[in-house]
Amino acid sequence: MTNPPPPRSLADRLHGHLLGTYGLLTLAALLFLVFSLALPGTFPTRDNISSILSNQSIPAILALGATIPIATGKFDLSIGYGLGLAHVMVMQLIVNEGWPWPLACLTVVFGGVAAGAVNGVIVEFGQIDSFIATLGTGSMMYACTGWITDGTRIVPGPDGLPVSFTDVYDSTFLGLPLPAYYVLVITAVLWVVLERLPLGRYLYVIGSNPRAAAIIGIPTRTYSVYAFAGSGLVVGFAGVLLAAQQQTGNPSVGLDYLLPAFVGALLGSTTIRPGRANALGTLVAVAVLAVGLAGIGQLGAQFWATPLFNGGTLLIAVGLAGYSARRRLRSGATATRRSLADGQAQSPRSRP
Repeated sequence: MTNPPPPRSLADRLHGHLLGTYGLLTLAALLFLVFSLALPGTFPTRDNISSILSNQSIPAILALGATIPIATGKFDLSIGYGLGLAHVMVMQLIVNEGWPWPLACLTVVFGGVAAGAVNGVIVEFGQIDSFIATLGTGSMMYACTGWITDGTRIVPGPDGLPVSFTDVYDSTFLGLPLPAYYVLVITAVLWVVLERLPLGRYLYVIGSNPRAAAIIGIPTRTYSVYAFAGSGLVVGFAGVLLAAQQQTGNPSVGLDYLLPAFVGALLGSTTIRPGRANALGTLVAVAVLAVGLAGIGQLGAQFWATPLFNGGTLLIAVGLAGYSARRRLRSGATATRRSLADGQAQSPRSRP
């Protein structure tokens, strides 16, 4: 029988834990420092920070929405299409149907919940892979967006949109844009749900081993539908903010947010709680993306630098997530072998 590998020193374990938990957060701080030194007159200013927080609020919210199904091992590729449909529906109801804006926004948010639940039902009860199912439903959402707008923009009349509606996005609080607080609130709520409530623990168990979850009595299909419905809720809210930001209904808006959302969600699974999707990790990942994109933009990067940055970061995120998962499996196997070896060493030898 081969001897178990020697135990790692306490310093090595602490170094690995700190690097995996706070490495990405440290990277965000270093990026901010580097760009501040390179652009001292424009980057570390209050106006620039407010601009970053405002511009990246919708991608951050969408990334948080994508995090929920990822916790169950599923992917919702319809979130970009859903974002486009949601913001167009808000404009359609307010501008063309004359609805009060609070009623229009609530209708769209609950419509997002219904659309997410439909995705979950198709994936779980239709037994269709989440990539294929949500890509199909997303394409149908895009078709609905084109049907509603007839391929043109929905533009408000001479009086414009209600100021109380546009203030949902344009307002500030304590000197910071209001959307930044939305991101913090959603992050806090999602953190509590996933990390502190039974619902979140069930979602993580389903994501790690759905067969074991079913054996111990967790209704895996029902909770997976809940995850997609939660994602739809967040996407619907992001659509409301996008409508308040754009102040027009643009049928082509939405897909541009898909890649950054998944980059944030997948990269976030490599930090804070390495190896699993988590809200705080997603927030840190979005911060890295926001600082990086703002910095290269102010350095005069070409238009193609943004998709190149997002695509490269996505590949890195997936690679790091896979490495983290494999490392956890190896650590668990090593701990099991060590426990078995210790048990054999301590057990009394059998007599002949």
